[in-house]
Amino acid sequence: MATANSAGNRMPAPVYPVMFAIGACHLFNDAISAVVPAMYPILKESNGYTYTQLGAITFVFQMLSSVMQPVVGILSDRKPRPIMLPTAMVLAFAGIGLLAFSPNYWLLLIAAVFLGLGSAIFHPEGSRVAYMAGGAKRGISQSIFQVGGNSGQALAPVITALILIPLGQHGAAWFLIVAAAGVWILALIARWMKERLSEEAAMPGKRPAPTGIAGLTKQRVRNALILLMLVIIVRSFYVVNMQGYFVFHLTDQYGLTVRQAQYFIFMFLALGAAGTFFGGPFADKYGRKRLIAASALIPIPLCLVLPHLPIYLVAPALGIIGFVLMSSFSVAVVYAQELVPGKIGTMAGLTTGFAFGVGAVGSVAIGAFMDAAGVPTTMLVISVLPILGIASVWLPDDRSAALE
Repeated sequence: MATANSAGNRMPAPVYPVMFAIGACHLFNDAISAVVPAMYPILKESNGYTYTQLGAITFVFQMLSSVMQPVVGILSDRKPRPIMLPTAMVLAFAGIGLLAFSPNYWLLLIAAVFLGLGSAIFHPEGSRVAYMAGGAKRGISQSIFQVGGNSGQALAPVITALILIPLGQHGAAWFLIVAAAGVWILALIARWMKERLSEEAAMPGKRPAPTGIAGLTKQRVRNALILLMLVIIVRSFYVVNMQGYFVFHLTDQYGLTVRQAQYFIFMFLALGAAGTFFGGPFADKYGRKRLIAASALIPIPLCLVLPHLPIYLVAPALGIIGFVLMSSFSVAVVYAQELVPGKIGTMAGLTTGFAFGVGAVGSVAIGAFMDAAGVPTTMLVISVLPILGIASVWLPDDRSAALE
């Protein structure tokens, strides 16, 4: 029989309109961010920038958007600030405007600063909204949120082909409309968030207690976070390097054009976004640790043989790897938030920001290795990396938390 206290701590019902709205804004944010690398061929051809200059733009954007996320998360955990949501998209609006109309390189770097800061602010706060709106369906809510972001990233090849190639640098101005729509939607979400926080503050006795994974000591939580971060970094490292360098394998090994190779990358990312969506409901039912471990272990054989497959098997293999590997994208965020209840923004910043940023920065080392060792050897190295995902087996079981 439920006690009054347990009834008071019952998780609230999911708020699906907010869940889908924040997912749409995540798509807007990451589609705007995807314009940055998609712009590189245009900037190199029209302005004659070197690879080093383009790499500096990437470095500024990645450092601010990734490393700053945990900082924002820590600050917002101390005192949530709903106004940060539309502020993040205002920064993105300023950044994309500078990117579209910048007459010189230094303004492009400032554009990267605005875009990076906007992304750093949006992700922890957006994840907090998904957590609050999800209620007892946190896995589904985070899936909707993360699939929006993954879909935005998957649009990079499409953005290049349909907008930037025909319109050039000024074509990025079309994304000012996207950013403006995001500001409006996020202002509405911020109002909902403020009302929800006020309701919780006014009824402290009925506020849902943060639910975590039962029976874990601080040392086990710390060890679990280290293992989880390793699994996420390995996954991010593989995805980022496949997105950036597998094109060269396709063109060198199979004689495809760059445009043809982009379709393979789009399939990898698009099915990865689909996997992100379906991973959440599966984890809500069967447990987050199980889903994280399955997504890390199942793709290993395909990753190992991928560089050696005939061309007609490459696309199906890429689709399966993307779908399974990225099915844990949102689940890992919720798992971390349940490992450390009450630190929603901090855990979101660590898992979607810092860990992904480490993987992205590591791709610079892979690029240097490719210059020295060649494409075939580099692909072999990348194919072996997912083996480290075996660490997921030692994560604590969370099935009791998943069923609450």
